[in-house]
Amino acid sequence: MAKLLQVNHLRTTFATSTGLVRAVDGVSWDVEEGETVALVGESGCGKSVSALSIMRLIAPPAGRIESGEIFFKGRDLLRLSDEEMREVRGSEIAMVFQEPMTSLNPVLTVGRQLTEGMEIHYRTQPAAARARALKLLEMVGISDPERRLPQYPHHFSGGMRQRIMIAMALACNPQLILADEPTTALDVTIQAQILELMRNLSRELGVAMLIITHNLGVVARYADRVNVMYAGRIIEQATAAELYANPRHPYTLGLLHSVPRLDEPRRARLDPIEGQPPDLTRLPPGCAFQPRCKYRVERCVEAPPLVPLDAAGHCAACWEAANIASASRVTA
Repeated sequence: MAKLLQVNHLRTTFATSTGLVRAVDGVSWDVEEGETVALVGESGCGKSVSALSIMRLIAPPAGRIESGEIFFKGRDLLRLSDEEMREVRGSEIAMVFQEPMTSLNPVLTVGRQLTEGMEIHYRTQPAAARARALKLLEMVGISDPERRLPQYPHHFSGGMRQRIMIAMALACNPQLILADEPTTALDVTIQAQILELMRNLSRELGVAMLIITHNLGVVARYADRVNVMYAGRIIEQATAAELYANPRHPYTLGLLHSVPRLDEPRRARLDPIEGQPPDLTRLPPGCAFQPRCKYRVERCVEAPPLVPLDAAGHCAACWEAANIASASRVTA
């Protein structure tokens, strides 16, 4: 498959009263046409900032994309003018935000919010845009769309608002959707419905997806490839199947051991990661994870590079990646 999106050495920082936050610190990853890629990690590791950087939604002057390249269909998004970037947003790359109630405009009807992008990007006539909006609401599983179209966001439940966000993302037939924790605020059964809906629509329409999540169950079921982030950096990359079968970074191992498993005894205790995520304004020297790591060695005071471990593209940034015992591996 051809690479649809390619991020190279992206670095995004925020100036704060306590110092410079390196929210995204030189990450590189890509998304191929039609595939689903996951960005995984604890809160504050740089997942959402990575997506906002792709959309050029980092607010100056505090936020700044310092360096790197973001190639989408061969064009570097960081070199586009503001006007050219506005044409890309919505029509070619769409985003499903984390909390729909704060992303939907409370004083505009759902119908207006669905049709606005079509009218702006494609100069669609109001009647045609309305017909498309009705079809989109049906597509995402909202019944009686004729009655729903003139209603406001507060008339809908959390799950229905998230469906509307997905419909808005699909309105202009984008080639890539960035889904930032799309199910965080929803209960478990609605989460499953939304994720199944997104996967089915992705397959039917051929849309590539970037799923940003901390939920490893989502990764196992829906992602083709996975990028694990910690302290603003990618620390492991692999296919989803390989990551679960053969994790090679202690942080990834810790994430997997922190999840309850159905094949374990009911009284089995979870093995949480000790300590807290680091302060991004005062990162420790060398590997950022080493203060919390059970496998740390003297060499961890040097920052390990992200290097390939096999011909299949499994990469890890850990001096001990080759020595992690097979007994510690977690199967999917």
